[in-house]
Order: sequence, then structure tokens, then C-alpha cells
Amino acid sequence: FEKLCSISLSHINVYACLVCGKYFQGRGLKSHAYIHSVQLSHHVFLNLHTLKFYCLPDNYEIIDSSLEDITYVLKPTFTAQHIAHLDKQAKLSRAYDGTTYLPGIVGLNNIKANDYANAVLQALSNVPPLRNYFLEEENYRRIQRPPGDIMFLLVQRFGELMRKLWNPRNFKAHVSPHEMLQAVVLCSKKNFQITKQGDGVEFLSWFLNALHAALGGTKRKKKSEWGEFWGALGAAGPPLSPPCARSHRHR
Repeated sequence: FEKLCSISLSHINVYACLVCGKYFQGRGLKSHAYIHSVQLSHHVFLNLHTLKFYCLPDNYEIIDSSLEDITYVLKPTFTAQHIAHLDKQAKLSRAYDGTTYLPGIVGLNNIKANDYANAVLQALSNVPPLRNYFLEEENYRRIQRPPGDIMFLLVQRFGELMRKLWNPRNFKAHVSPHEMLQAVVLCSKKNFQITKQGDGVEFLSWFLNALHAALGGTKRKKKSEWGEFWGALGAAGPPLSPPCARSHRHR
């Protein structure tokens, strides 16, 4: 879920309790995580930003290689060599709950009425040029955006979701798109929501245009950082307009 404290609703310095899974802010005296650890005797917490583990209320860092599975699920990483072989292997992975799944063919949770967005996100996650670009965070990590610009949040969240969908070491054979959809609601100014059904074609058109602009693309012939993707879709230069997007649906 969205990485914010379940009590203060703050995004700053958030820790996950590894016993109950709830998020709390801080780990110092009188912090929400500290109080939670004392009241319920839950002692192991993970900083969701630094991915370091701590024992509370004693407040010391836990160094244990067996916990690396948890940090990898939160932030999967892919090498160029791994990405190059994604389409050449059809090896099933075994999730930690015992189920088997094929990376990339993974279910997305239906939170309320977001199935229209889930269908689009899953389809885009299997377009190789787009997938390969977002699996390597280094491709877009250094892109500069104007101060106060929120649209780049779409790029970050889509990259995170893409890496989780293709993660060969998932805990379960499904992934929550909650953070991705929260970014969609924010960046679309609530035109696309979790609680209301939307039109998949309209969402696809808006989403691709929003990604294109956030990555430095324009409406002119100049291509963005991932302009090669438009070539894969059959588009020449500019992003798809809604009528063009609809024509692609019927091809």
C-alpha cells in the first residue's frame, strides 16, 4: 500500500512493522512505531526508504542476510543481461506462499472499481520496449523535472509496478497496484479513480501521453527518452491522441 503512517498519515520516515504489516512514523521515543512496539510487543521494523531493519524499543539495527528476501520484494532490481533473456525463458517461479507463477503474467488486486486500469497496466507490462525501459530505473532516474512537478510520480510508480510484476521472487502470485493507482488519481486530477469505473481506451491514451510528457517528450517530432516505444506501437513521433488510440483497439 501507499507508504504512509497509519496514524499520522505522513510519508516522512515511515517504518513497516514486520509482525502485523502496519506502517508507523519514526522510531525515536514517543514516535508511533516506538509506542506500537511497546504496546503490542512487535519488535522488528523496516524503514521503507532506506530498507534497513531495526529492533524497537531497543532501537538497534538488525543485520541479517535472511531478511534480504523482504527488501528484494519491496525493490526488485534487474540487470541488462536478465532483461535480455526475459522473453527467451518460460520458467515458472515459486512464490513464498507455495504457488507457482510466470513472471510478467501476474494478477493485480482489484481494490474497488479499478479493473479497467488493471487491464491496461497489465497489457503495457508485456510490451517489450516499454517493459525493458522501465525495468532499469537508471534509464530515467536522473531526468530533471521542474520544481513542484508531480507528473514524474507516474514514471516512478509505473517503474516500481513493472519490476514487481516481473519479479521472479514474489511472496505471492499477485501484486497490489495501490501506489500506482494513487499516483493516477493525483496526476489525472481525479479523472481516473479507484472507486469509479473508467474507460480503458481513454485511460490508455491519457496514461501514455502523461508518461511521454513526464519523460521529457513534447507534442512535436522530438522524441522523449523512450521514443523507441512509439515505433513499437506504430506511432510516428508524437504520442497517441484519443482517436488514434481507439483505432489501435480495432486493428
